[in-house]
Amino acid sequence: MSDAAQPTSPPYVVFGYGSLIFRPPPHVVKESPGYLKGYVRRFAQKSHDHRGTPERPGRVVTLVHQADWQEFSGADPFPHEDVVWGVAFTIDPAYAAEVRDYLDFREKDGYTLEHVDIHGVVDGHEQVVVPNAVCYVGRNDNPSFLGSEPLDALAATIWRSEGPSGRNKDYLYNLVAAVRNLAPESYDSHLFALEARVRELDRHADENSKT
Repeated sequence: MSDAAQPTSPPYVVFGYGSLIFRPPPHVVKESPGYLKGYVRRFAQKSHDHRGTPERPGRVVTLVHQADWQEFSGADPFPHEDVVWGVAFTIDPAYAAEVRDYLDFREKDGYTLEHVDIHGVVDGHEQVVVPNAVCYVGRNDNPSFLGSEPLDALAATIWRSEGPSGRNKDYLYNLVAAVRNLAPESYDSHLFALEARVRELDRHADENSKT
């Protein structure tokens, strides 16, 4: 069989909805903004190894199926119309195995690989723009899954937590900035309300330091 007739592997595409948006994996050859349907993005995952410690875990985002979230989230005040915007990263095929190993290690704290379809709007019509991308999801049965917390308590934890990858609040601020830059439609009520609470803690700490 000639080289031209050899079957080709499907592209390796990773969807980033958290830190991957502002700290992409290596060997990316294409970035495609898009969104998921049927999920919510919530700071419902404890971080023992990046934005916190085993003794004082921070909080990072995960994806949760909307129907599952409604069952155990309590009184989540955020509208279901929000969609999860992120970036689909196409990896150079020559480095696919290397990047898989890198991401498996990076997302080892409770995350599981899932396959998702990435949506976008083309010529005014919503459609799947990247089918069957891989995505790391902290399912609700993993040991690091925390579920819903009151917003003020969540903000306080994020504000004070720090780990080997840096301050937890910087993770939040970087993610908010990245989501805002993706598209005019990339509004995330939970994310932006949480940012406002944590920045308010920053202001209070700054005011107290001056008195």
